This record gives sequence, C-alpha cells and structure tokens, in this order.
Amino acid sequence: MVIAGEASGDAHAGRMIAALKKIAPEVAVKGIGGDTMREAGADIMIDFSELAVMGLVEVIKRYRSIKKIFNQVVAELKQNKPDLLILVDYPGFNLKLAKQAKKLGIPVLYYISPKVWAWRAGRVKAIKQSVDHMAVLFPFEVDIYQQAGVPVSCVGHPLVDAVKKNLSSKQAKIKMGFKLNRRVLGLFPGSRRSEVEALLPVMLDAAERVQKQYENVDVVLPVASGLNASFIEEIVSKSNVPVKMIEGDFYQLTSSCDAIVAASGTVTLEIALLGVPHFITYRVAPMTYRILKRLVRIPYVGLCNIVTGGNVVMELLQDEVTAERLEAELITRLTANDSKQQAEQVRKQVLSALGPAGGADNAAQLIVNMLEQS
Repeated sequence: MVIAGEASGDAHAGRMIAALKKIAPEVAVKGIGGDTMREAGADIMIDFSELAVMGLVEVIKRYRSIKKIFNQVVAELKQNKPDLLILVDYPGFNLKLAKQAKKLGIPVLYYISPKVWAWRAGRVKAIKQSVDHMAVLFPFEVDIYQQAGVPVSCVGHPLVDAVKKNLSSKQAKIKMGFKLNRRVLGLFPGSRRSEVEALLPVMLDAAERVQKQYENVDVVLPVASGLNASFIEEIVSKSNVPVKMIEGDFYQLTSSCDAIVAASGTVTLEIALLGVPHFITYRVAPMTYRILKRLVRIPYVGLCNIVTGGNVVMELLQDEVTAERLEAELITRLTANDSKQQAEQVRKQVLSALGPAGGADNAAQLIVNMLEQS
C-alpha cells in the first residue's frame, strides 16, 4: 500500500511504482494517490485531492474529513494487511499511520523524509519507533537518520532523471503553439486549493500590470494534477488577464516560459532544472505564518536554496507577496540581458546538489528487497 497525500507525492510515487512494475510486475499496489500513481498501475482507493491542504490553520478547518479518511485507511490495513506500507512525505498524516501499522506488525518504508532539518526535529524519534527504513532524496539527510539510529538509504532525487533540458525556449514555444515574437509569462500558483486561493489572485494582478507595460506578453498557467480546472477558471474569470490554462505537457510548457512566478514546492526544482528564470513566492494564513516563523530552523523555504545551502533563487514570502513586488520581479526576469545565463547557473548548482541519479529505480529496488525480507 502506498500513501501520497499531495501532487508532488503522487508524482514521486508514480515514478517509483512504474519502476517497481518493471522489475517486479507481480507486485500489486493500492493506496491514496492521483493520476500519476493510477497510470503507473496502482489501484487508487482515495484520490489525494481529498487530503491536499497546506498550513496549520487550513488543516484544522479540514480536520474532520481528513480524520475520516485516516480511519478508513486504518480499517483497510486491518482487514487486508499489505506486505509493505510505503508512506510518501505528508508527515502529519503518514507518521500517525506508521504508528498504527507498527501495532499491526506491517513493515513501513518512508519514502521522502519529512523536513526534520527545517522544523519539528523531534519527529525523528517517532520515525525511529514506527518506521523500518527511510528512503531519502537528499544526501545531507542521511547523517540525520544515521545519528538517530534509523536505517536509511539515499536513493537520489527522481527529478535528476525525470527533468531533462531537451528544448530551448524557442523550440518549446513552437511545440506549444506560441508566437515567437511574444514573451511567455508563467503563473504557477501551486497544487493545493489553499495555495491557489492565496496566491493566484495576486499573481493575476501582477500579470495585468506587466501586460499594461508590455503588450507582447502572453500569460500561461499549468493546471496541477488533482486540481479542478473549473475552480481555477472561477478565480481567473475575476481578472482582466487573458490566461491560457494548460493541462499536461508540463515540461514543454515550463521550457516555453521566459519568466515564472511559482509557489514554493517541488515544482521550483523542476523549473530550476529546466533553466527557466523564476522566483519563489508563498503566503499562508497569518496565524500559520506566525507559528511557523517560531518553529522553522532554516533561513529558506525554497528547495533550490535548501539543497544548495544558498540564496540562489529569490523568495518572496507573506507580506512581501504584493502585486507591485511580483510585477517588478517578473519584469526584471523578462527584460534583463543576463536572465537566461543566471537561470542556467542556478540549474547547474541545483543539479550538482541533488545527488545520485536513478532515484525511482533505486527506490523500487529497495522495495523489492524489503518485500523479500518480510
């Protein structure tokens, strides 16, 4: 059983399941996930869109429905014990599930570590009690678990293999049907409803300001897996900006952009690995932000900055997320002569910091090893 509670987890789990099916096609997979897991051959019991929510206050609002799903999964674990439970990130839900699995004698593999290096380091103790093996993405995470006595493997980040810069901006524009004499501005407001609600309106305001200054700018928006297009259309309809919403062709779309403003998350690694000029933005409920400010132990929220250990991609957070500030940063990236060169430098730094290739295959082999031992 595989549990992925959000779009990035579904994407990682889907690649892992696809690799698993190649080396062990007889293994049956079920769980919580989305289209990527489904396409890889998993039987999806519950779609992750019912769980995807970000922020402490936001989670409290959805507590009852999330608890109901949790109880449903625990009941399934009791009635149809899997040979292995694989938990993909999503720690608020998955660590509690690991505890229940431990009581039931079900082996647990945790794929993609909770961000214990950023906040709530005490979770390592809970992991040691309930998790049989950690499969981490970043080399720096290995020491954390080794020191705590938790069995750990760095399988490598799947994006090292999945994201290849095969197309120039010009080639991608042609494939996507964009005019070469126009610049493409990407709005990437996240994969959770709460993120889109918080960030898309201000992104649209900024895009409108940019278009007033530069007539040759088209605005595009990828519809994240698990999000309802009509929900996004409703927000877009309140703006004066013509927006081309696109489902699928994500890497082609990203490569076609001349500048992107993106919600913090795995997507920012993908944008960086494609060498596209961008910056990171994030905003949550004020109470959530005040609590997180006291808890978070690292200076960055963006994964590119975390893995490289430096401020390689600009981050605009909370009160800094204004239409005026987003407009200024977008125009800089659209017009600066060295914008592409800087993005290429970021690409090389991030790729170097991400560690070994073959992430999905390495994770799949670890699963097979654990199944053989159980």
